[in-house]
Amino acid sequence: MDNQAKPRSLVQLDASFAGPLFMLSAALLFTLLNVFVKLLGPSFTVWHIGFFRFFGGLIVLLAIFGRRRNPFKGHNKKLLFIRGCVGSIAFICLITSIRMLPLSTALVIFYSFPAFSAVFSFIIFGERISRLQIACIAAVIVGIGIIFDFRLSGGLLGQTVALVGSVFAGLTVTLIRSLRAKNGPVVIYLYFCTMGAIISLPKFIMNPILPYTPMEWVMILGIIFSSVTAQLLMNQGFFYCRGWEGGVFMSSEVILTASFGIIFLGDPAALSFWIGGSIIFASIVALNSLKADVQGVIQNTSKTIDC
Repeated sequence: MDNQAKPRSLVQLDASFAGPLFMLSAALLFTLLNVFVKLLGPSFTVWHIGFFRFFGGLIVLLAIFGRRRNPFKGHNKKLLFIRGCVGSIAFICLITSIRMLPLSTALVIFYSFPAFSAVFSFIIFGERISRLQIACIAAVIVGIGIIFDFRLSGGLLGQTVALVGSVFAGLTVTLIRSLRAKNGPVVIYLYFCTMGAIISLPKFIMNPILPYTPMEWVMILGIIFSSVTAQLLMNQGFFYCRGWEGGVFMSSEVILTASFGIIFLGDPAALSFWIGGSIIFASIVALNSLKADVQGVIQNTSKTIDC
C-alpha cells in the first residue's frame, strides 16, 4: 500500500451509500466491543482493557500488513501521532466514565461528540453548517437524552471525564477526515494502537493481569478483533463523509447497545427508548440527505478504496 497515493481498489462505491454502510457496520462492531467490556468483570481495570485493545490491535495489524512492507509509512506522521494520542485519550475517558457513572449518563454525555466535531470542522476546515444540519445534530443528542430520560446522575468528576472524552472524540473524527485523504485506514489505526499501547503500558505493568478462564480469553480476543475491524470500517467511512456527519452515524451505537440489553440482558424497554430511537434514526436519514457540499462528496465516487 502506498500511503502517499490516494486509495485504490477494484470496487467503486457511491458515497451516499458507502458512508452510512461503513459507519453503521462499525457501530455494530463497537456495540459488540461494549458488550465484551461490560461482561469482562471488575478485575480488569480501564488500563487493562485499554492495553489489551491497543496492543492486541497493534499485533494483529503488524501480523497481517507488516510482512512485506513498512506499515508505519504514512503521510504527515506528526498528525498521525496526534490523532493516535487524541483517540486514545477519548477511549480511556469513555471507559473511565462508564466505571464512575451509570452507563446511561456516561453515554449521553460522551455521544454529544458530533456537536464538538462540527465545531472543530468549522475551526480547522472552515466548513459551513446549515441550520437544518444543526437541527439534525441537536435532534440526535435530544434523542439519546430521551432514551435515558435525561438522568445525568453521578459525580461531577465522572461527568467531567465523560465530557472531556466527548471533546477529544469530536477532535478525533475531524482529524481522521484530514488524514484519510492520503493515508489508508490501516496506517491510521496502527498509529492509534501504537500511541494507545504506549499510554496504557505504564499502568498495565504496575498491576499486570492476564486472562485465566476460556471465557476471559474469548472476551479479550473479542475486544481486540471487534475493535480492529470496527475502527478500520470507521476510518474508511470518513473517506465518504464529513467528520461530524460520520460522528452522527456512529451515535447509532447507543441504540444498538441498548437493544442488546433489552433483548439479551432483560433491560426494560421503556417508551422513551422507542421515541428516542426513532428520533435518532430519522435524524440520521435526514442528515444524509442534507449534505451542503454535495460536489465534494460526489467526487469521491470516482475514487477507490484500499482495504
